Order: sequence, then C-alpha cells, then structure tokens
Amino acid sequence: MQHSPGKMHLNSRETEQKEPKPLEQSVDQKTIEACRKGDRAAQKRLYDALAPKMFAVCLRYMGQRDLAEDILQDGFVTVFTKLDRYTGEGSFEGWARKIFINTALMSLRKTDALKLSDDLQTAWNVGTGSGSQIQEIGYKELMQLIGGLPAGYRTVFNMFVIEGYSHKEIADALGISEATSRSQLNRARAMLQEKIRNL
Repeated sequence: MQHSPGKMHLNSRETEQKEPKPLEQSVDQKTIEACRKGDRAAQKRLYDALAPKMFAVCLRYMGQRDLAEDILQDGFVTVFTKLDRYTGEGSFEGWARKIFINTALMSLRKTDALKLSDDLQTAWNVGTGSGSQIQEIGYKELMQLIGGLPAGYRTVFNMFVIEGYSHKEIADALGISEATSRSQLNRARAMLQEKIRNL
C-alpha cells in the first residue's frame, strides 16, 4: 500500500494548527514483547499509549461515540491476539492503526452502512465549490462535521483524504469500483461544504 496515514489533503491552516499533538508515550519493543507473554501491566501501557489516537480513528469512521467505543475495544482484542504478526518493520502504531480501520470497515459492512445511496445526492443538491470555507473552521469542528456525513460517504472521505488511500485501494477494500469511490468522495466534499456554509 502506498498511503501515508494521517496525511490530510485539506488546504487549511487551522487543520494543521489544531490537529492533536502526537502522544508523548510510545510503544517500544520491550512493551510489545511483554504483551506477547501476557504481561497485564505491559498491556495497560500499550492500551494507554494507543487508545486516544485510535479512538479518534474509530470515531471518524463510525460517527458516534458509543459505536466508536465498541470498535476501539474490538480493535484492541485483535491487536493483542495478533501481536505475533507484527514483525517489527515499520511503526507499531501504523500497524495497529490498520487493524482499527479494518475493524471499523468490517462493522460498517456487516450493517450495510457502506451501501452508497445515489438518493443522498438529490437531498444535497450542491456543487463542489472552492473549498475556501474549510479554511475558516478549526480541526475539531471539521472532524465533527465529517463524523456527521452518511456512513458510506464518511468512509470514502476518511480513507482518501485523511488516511491517504488511493481510489484503487478504497475500491478493493470496500468492494466498489474506482469510479464509485471518486463519485462518493465528490459527494462527501459537497455535503461537507454545504454543512460548513450552514454553520
């Protein structure tokens, strides 16, 4: 995969200034090894180091705190049971992040939330606009607006704009065509801009 996690393609000075700072805590190899052996204290350290960032990822995909909390817990179960698959190549946080994203996508697929409805375009009869409104709001407010998008649009938007996936990777992950991915991204942007105009 040729995507760069955390990359935002938004032209917003506010976005860069308001984005949460990286965690001070990091997960070192010693902690990972201790977790593999079932050390409860090490597992708590790993959880404390990753939970805030991973919850933000889950919330962006699920849109609701209670659903995001469920995905966070399920994601950590997967992280702890698949620790042996982490080879030490690349960052542990990046490896774990993929697990949380996949957990969210699996949940959305189970509930058919990824059925991307063309009817929504009619309800939001707007153009794509210039995007200048995005520069006028802060990171936290923008994330809340993204969380309010319909599940299918929100998922494509998150994967392309925030995670940096290509349309081909999104199409493969969601079982849709690249054209559908592009279309849903454009509609998500249009909805987002309409929401911003209505603030």
